[in-house]
Amino acid sequence: MQVNLTKWSLEEKLGQLFICGFHSPEPDEQIQTLVGRYHVGGIVYFRRNIKSAAQLADLSQSLQQLSRHHQEVPLFISIDQEGGMVARLDHEGMSRIPGNMALGAANDPMLTEEVARLAAREMLALGINFNFAPCVDVNNNPANPVIGVRSFGEHPNRVAAHGTAAIRGYQHEGVIATAKHFPGHGDTDVDSHLGLASVPHDRQRLRQVELLPFRAAIEAGVDAIMTAHVIFPAFEPEEAPATLSRRVLTDLLRGELGYDGVIITDCLEMQAIARHFGVGEGAVRAIEAGADLVLVSHTLADQIAAIEAVTAAVRSGRISEEHIDRSVERILALKQQRLGSSRPLEASTGAATIPLTPEAESGDILRRAAEGSVTLVRDDGSLPIRLDQPVLVVWPELRHTTEVDEPAVYTYTLAEALQPLHYQVEVAVIGVYASEQEINTVLERSAEFAQVVIATYTAVGELDQGQQTLVQRLLQQFGGKRIIVVSTRNPYDLRAFPEVGTYLCLYENRPPALDAVARVLVGRLQPQGVLPVSLTMNGK
Repeated sequence: MQVNLTKWSLEEKLGQLFICGFHSPEPDEQIQTLVGRYHVGGIVYFRRNIKSAAQLADLSQSLQQLSRHHQEVPLFISIDQEGGMVARLDHEGMSRIPGNMALGAANDPMLTEEVARLAAREMLALGINFNFAPCVDVNNNPANPVIGVRSFGEHPNRVAAHGTAAIRGYQHEGVIATAKHFPGHGDTDVDSHLGLASVPHDRQRLRQVELLPFRAAIEAGVDAIMTAHVIFPAFEPEEAPATLSRRVLTDLLRGELGYDGVIITDCLEMQAIARHFGVGEGAVRAIEAGADLVLVSHTLADQIAAIEAVTAAVRSGRISEEHIDRSVERILALKQQRLGSSRPLEASTGAATIPLTPEAESGDILRRAAEGSVTLVRDDGSLPIRLDQPVLVVWPELRHTTEVDEPAVYTYTLAEALQPLHYQVEVAVIGVYASEQEINTVLERSAEFAQVVIATYTAVGELDQGQQTLVQRLLQQFGGKRIIVVSTRNPYDLRAFPEVGTYLCLYENRPPALDAVARVLVGRLQPQGVLPVSLTMNGK
């Protein structure tokens, strides 16, 4: 892919700096405008773009063909496929990749690399060449509402080991890996989708904790690093988030850490940027700070505003064209390395087989990951559950989704996972935001059972008060029963009812994980997971 930038217009060069999303499972007017008129060089997929494997493979091919009519280099086609609770590829025939905290609990970096390689092969089969993963944030704040199980844990060295393993896995298969969110989004209690957070630690602490996994990622040759919309006063004394800070992106990341790869922003439509700076000004300031790629995921008006603001900044002299050229050169070098000149266009799209990976191969990897992640925190003798007595399973049903992580809504429950192993299983379904009526109904039903398994699910931040109340009332009103709590997302749920006697952590509610914990509950599998975070308020 030999490109002569002197023959490119400014608009063609600037288009390469943007990755944009759209709202359809086929190339709609929004993406045709962005690629055709604004020369955008990258696409990001969300669940809204995906109906099936075959459809997605066709879409990727169509987008590459659309781009081919307007520019001589292929598109970045990107996605957030972290695994676990942030997984866009979760449809029939696609492997349900475990999330980072589950892998951190399994504590086997070689397994993490296997999982990444499996994910990468399936992404390539669908025409996806750029993954916004792994998340290498060190989640050492129990109140973090946005990272949580997206992190490998609270131990910097463990996060570094698993992060570099995932990077090796993705890039070995030819998919661009992205270490995020630099310099670290783990010790925040504000979701940057909704507001502007700050990490107030001094430089020594940041270098020992937050920056350690990024140093390891850079040493591992990571292709891209994504920025955090978070303020770091130790590096940036002004009220500027890392995404917009030259001291962070250029002085720290490029200078001190020696990173010479592609820097990409997190989405500029997140409120930490959009509300405080505006998407257009945010794009200009991000590029001034040292970002090469700007991500604007959703709204056409914001995408155009960002592109036009950067164009105006170059034409006015605020940003030099030489500065733009350096970013374009990094981008084109990465496209050459991972995409080549034609590989994405030659993919046999529309023929994506189901499943994408033979079950014998994917099933073994996913089973080992799930079984390795189940973590027993404490047991008062309630395990294993008695097979000669009926068991009631309380299941929190996810009834609301958000644009933040677009969680899949599974119909498969822990009760269904238990039924082949225990023939007297009943289920009581509540909402993740449990109502008083639902709580009372479960309490009445539980009176008939000597053993109750309660699954909890943290939707955002800390556990919903309704779920807390249910567990606490069961413990109070039915003393002497076997009460087992299984957290199916956030391990910190235990902090809401520290008196519970038996507590298992699962980190996600996906079928492989539920099958694994079901086997633990009946005594067919010993829990192997190592708790990746502390469950006390002070983190000690």
